[in-house]
Amino acid sequence: STQAQVRLALGAWLSNRAMKAALVLSLALIAVPGVSAGALRSEVTPVQKVIQLMEGMLAKGKEEKHAEQVQFAAYKQFCDDTSVEKTRAIAEANEKIEVLKADIQKYTADAAQLTKEIAGHDEDISVWTGDSKAATKVREIEKADYDALHKDYSESVDALERAITVLKKQAHDRKQTSFAQVSQLKTLALIPVEAKKAIDAFLAEDPEAGESGLAVSAPEAYGYEFQSHGVIDILEKLLDKFVAERTTMEKEEMNSK
Repeated sequence: STQAQVRLALGAWLSNRAMKAALVLSLALIAVPGVSAGALRSEVTPVQKVIQLMEGMLAKGKEEKHAEQVQFAAYKQFCDDTSVEKTRAIAEANEKIEVLKADIQKYTADAAQLTKEIAGHDEDISVWTGDSKAATKVREIEKADYDALHKDYSESVDALERAITVLKKQAHDRKQTSFAQVSQLKTLALIPVEAKKAIDAFLAEDPEAGESGLAVSAPEAYGYEFQSHGVIDILEKLLDKFVAERTTMEKEEMNSK
C-alpha cells in the first residue's frame, strides 16, 4: 500500500542519516583531545543511542512491511479468486440470459399460435352451439310431429280394429249391428279417400236402412254381404299397413334419440 511504501522510504532515509551522523560523531570524538578509544568503547554515547533507536525503528518498519505484504498477498489472492468466480458467474448468467431470451421468444410465438387456435375454437364452439340450439328446436318439432302422427296412427289402428270387428259381427247378426264404428272411420285423417268412398258406398247400401223396414230380397242381401266383405278386406289391409308404418316410425324415433 501507499502507507507501507512511505514507511519503507522513511526508514531507509533515516537509516542513512543515522549512519552518517554516527560516523561524523565518531570522527569528531576521536579528534577531541583527552578522549581515548577505550572510553569510547566503554560508554554508550548519545549517538549510539540514536543509532539503536533508529535500528529498532528500522526493524519494526521491516516487520510491519512484511506483515502488510502478507496481508496484501492474502487480499490480492482473495480478489483474484473472487474475480475468477464472479467472471465465471457472469458468463453463466449471460449464457442463461440468452437461453431465457430464446425461451421467451419461443413461448411468445407459442402463445400467439395458441391464442389464434383458441379464437378458432371459440368460433367453432359458437357455431356448434348455434347448431345445437337449431338441432334441438328441429328435434322438438320432429318430436311434436312424431307424437301427433303416432297418435293419429294409434287412433286409426284402434278405430279400424273396432270397425272390422263390427263388420265381421254384422255378417252373423245383422239386426244387432251398429255401423257407428264404421262411419267414424271417415273422420280419420289417415284413412285414404278411396277407403272413405268404399265405406260411404257400403253404408248407403245398408239393407236395414229402408223406410218400410221390410226384409230385402235374397239377391240384395247377397250383394250387401259381398260388399261388406270387400270393405273388411280394405280395412284389414289398412290396418296391417298402419301397424307396420307405426312400428317403423317407433324404431326411427328410438334411433334418433
